[in-house]
Order: sequence, then C-alpha cells, then structure tokens
Amino acid sequence: MTRERVLDLLEAVAAGTVGASEALRQLAWLPIEPLADGDSPPFARVDHHRALRVGHPEVVYCPGKSVGQVVEICRSLAAREVGVLATRAGPEVCRALETEFPGCRVNEPGRVVHLPGPEPDPDDDLGVILVASGGTADLPVAEEAAATAQAFGNPVDRLYDVGVAGLHRLLGASEALSRASVVIAVAGMEGALPSVIAGLVAAPVVAVPTSAGYGASFGGIAALLAMLNSCAAGLTVVNIDNGYGAACAAHRMNRRQAGRA
Repeated sequence: MTRERVLDLLEAVAAGTVGASEALRQLAWLPIEPLADGDSPPFARVDHHRALRVGHPEVVYCPGKSVGQVVEICRSLAAREVGVLATRAGPEVCRALETEFPGCRVNEPGRVVHLPGPEPDPDDDLGVILVASGGTADLPVAEEAAATAQAFGNPVDRLYDVGVAGLHRLLGASEALSRASVVIAVAGMEGALPSVIAGLVAAPVVAVPTSAGYGASFGGIAALLAMLNSCAAGLTVVNIDNGYGAACAAHRMNRRQAGRA
C-alpha cells in the first residue's frame, strides 16, 4: 500500500464515505507476508509496507529463485494492487510472468518485467530522469535503469551512445541534458561519461559503471574506480552493472526535488 492510498483512505474516513471497519479491514493486512511451499520454511517474506517507508514497493530480484517462487512472490505483491517489478528476469521467468499477468510489460534488453499498479504513470509532478549511456554495449544496464525509473512513476528520457569517444554527440544533446531533473550516466571502458556530464549540468548525476570493456577494464572495476575518483564533485556512484540501484537513487532524488515524501 502506498502513502497516497493510505492518505486517500484516511480522508475518505474523515469525509464519511468509507466506514471505520472497512478502513480497518484494508489496513489490517500484515506488513510482512511469509511465503512457503507446503510445510517447508518460508522461502520469502514479502514486505508490503515498503512503499509507505521508502516511496516504492518491494522489487523482485529473480536470479537465485525458481520460476515458481518468482511467480508466487509477484502474485503476493499484485494482490495488494501496488504494482509489481521483477528485475534480471530471464526468458523463462518472463514467459511465466506474461502468462500469469497478461497486462505486464516486458523490457527484454533490460530484463525487467513490470505489472503497473492502479496509480497512473508517469507522475506528472515529477521531473524527467535522463538515462545516458556511453555506448550501445551499455544498453542492458541503461534499460534496467530506465525501466525501473518508469515503473516508479518517473518521466524518463533516453540518450544512448553518447560516449566521450565522440564528444560532439553529447554536446549536441544540450536540450535533453538541461531538461533533466536527475541524470543516470551509464558507461563501461574507462567510465569517463559521468564525469563529463556532471561538469555540464546542475542536476544530480548518478554514475553506473558497467562491465563492458576489454581486458584491462577488469569487468567494470576500472570504470568504477574512475567514477569514484571523478574530479566532478558530487557525483553519486553505484555498483557495477547496477542499473536498478541507480534508478532507486534517482527516484528518491526526484521525489525530494518535487517536494514528495
């Protein structure tokens, strides 16, 4: 249950259009729901009040879970009508979720599945989150970030393949850069793109190093260290290939800028 739905419910009680017993029924669901196979110990404990605390529902990370476990967790979240987001979903998981939830949206490059909740999206009160990538090889991570930010209700722009090997491509996108409330900059190789963007815009910049690159990139470690050592002050850096984490950080920044709790 989201903050907005709780507020609407309390206002309805105050206005007399919803009775106290009905409000109690809707609020009485336990915030933590254990899920188990038969008499086995719970394989998951779903946090249904996360949206009340942090502004978005619990998200399902698919690796390490069976297809059946992913579907069951998503069913539990969908029953509360808060929307469902599953990340790093492989083809088998995507097919199972499409069968279970015909209205879901599958982002194949980003390996993200989203079943929208009842709230309209995007939220018009929020500013634009711009997702920029250094190269096309960074697209899976960039799309994970973009799809997650959209699922949380943020308007999203995409600016892909604007790495520093052809700096004019980035400089030619000044309008998109100036329009953004938050920028997520995704890059592998030497990871220079976030530093350049952070030196051009006043908006917060969240840097995502990717594992794209040749041998000396060490699977993204070179880009990670470059971003951590950026001379552009104030750059926020997340872990290697963590498009989801970047979107969460950008979403919180965007909500704060819009005066949302």
